[in-house]
Amino acid sequence: MKRQPIDAAAAGLGAETRNAVYDGSKIGHEKRTQVLFDHFADPNRLRALAGEIKQHVVENLDTYLPAVEARLQANGAKVHWASTAADACAAVHGIMQARGATRLVKAKTMVSEEIELEPYLAARGIESLETDLGEFIVQLDHDHPSHIVKPIIHKNRGQIAALFERNGLGAYNDDPGVITQRARQFLRHKYLAADVGLTGANFLVAESGRVVVVTNEGNSRFCTSATRCHIVLVGIEKILPADRDLALFLNLLARSATAQHLTVYNEFTRGPRAAGQPDGPDELHVVLVDNGRTDVLASDCREILRCIRCGACLNVCPVYRQAGGHAYRSVYPGPVGAVLSPLLLGKNFPQKADLPKASSLCGACHEVCPVDIPIPDLLLRLRDKAHAEGIRAPGTPPMGAWAILASHPAAWGAALAAGRVMNHLPTRLLPVPALRAWEAKRDLPPWRGGEFRKWLKMRRQ
Repeated sequence: MKRQPIDAAAAGLGAETRNAVYDGSKIGHEKRTQVLFDHFADPNRLRALAGEIKQHVVENLDTYLPAVEARLQANGAKVHWASTAADACAAVHGIMQARGATRLVKAKTMVSEEIELEPYLAARGIESLETDLGEFIVQLDHDHPSHIVKPIIHKNRGQIAALFERNGLGAYNDDPGVITQRARQFLRHKYLAADVGLTGANFLVAESGRVVVVTNEGNSRFCTSATRCHIVLVGIEKILPADRDLALFLNLLARSATAQHLTVYNEFTRGPRAAGQPDGPDELHVVLVDNGRTDVLASDCREILRCIRCGACLNVCPVYRQAGGHAYRSVYPGPVGAVLSPLLLGKNFPQKADLPKASSLCGACHEVCPVDIPIPDLLLRLRDKAHAEGIRAPGTPPMGAWAILASHPAAWGAALAAGRVMNHLPTRLLPVPALRAWEAKRDLPPWRGGEFRKWLKMRRQ
């Protein structure tokens, strides 16, 4: 398989430098590393390069997906294709059923949340346990994650300590070290008793068939090595063309997600346990999940498929910080979720067509994105799509009168002047009970409409 050349101009790279980074046959590993991290010390050039690589994959999935399947099969893995969430759940259940398995431990997989795997398996008598500390706490509380990297950012240690006490994990103690130790003690025997381990994948390398999982807790190692069967649940967009691309993406992912030079645990799995290897699973199954991704690919917002789930856009988004992750009603919150979640619904786009409006369009999300996704542009495209389809966001008042007023300067000026009457109205006589209750505890600020125009006029004089 020969990869198409990267657009050097779009990536901000010279042809000679680009070839030095990509053509591993002409220069050694040490030289390539020096070229990558010395010459591209400017993070914006690294972002441009990463964006080009991911966009190249997105535009050529019809080539990369068969290549990944062939390489995985050559490595001894079994590949399953899932067009929908139901297909993905059925594939996992089928693998477990064939082994007579009833206990599953999970790590590092947002796709399993996306397809609602846990309730699907629970309805069929299978225990599915989260092993990431945050995800475990969320599951224990029958809650949902609120952040891509920090799923319990909406909880404090007191709430977690009380939760552990209610669930028999020890008396109330809000010391983080104690909480972590208690979770570790509870989970350790679960790994050893599990029949199947399930993980997601941060990257899937077409060249080698490597499944790459990164984590800071190390729990994924128990899921992949302690059980006899390892299932990988991964979206079809998570492909990287070559192993050498990992030098760039592992660096960008860690820095963007948690400001580390490199994530603590970086695991590379090529296949099931080979003859002579003492440990590892006897079976490796890779479930490649579409679940709306081809619909996204066919849209004018396909750039969102570059996302590597680092969570950087959530960390800088002023709307996310105020609203929290649960306000997005999706596994994927924040700016990336405001784009991806409605698109994954396909024909049911209207259900979440309001999410693209949950943005100030300040552009901070684009500035920090390690794969250079133009998120503000995508949000505007989705807003335009909702407008073109006549989809009104729930709770949005009619804006026709406002539009007329705001587009006629004379009428606008008159309205500002007339607004001073508001300072003299008896607000205690507000007719709506909810407004009266609100105003009983608050004082309305004085009307100041027109003050800026006055200031500007005096300044000009």
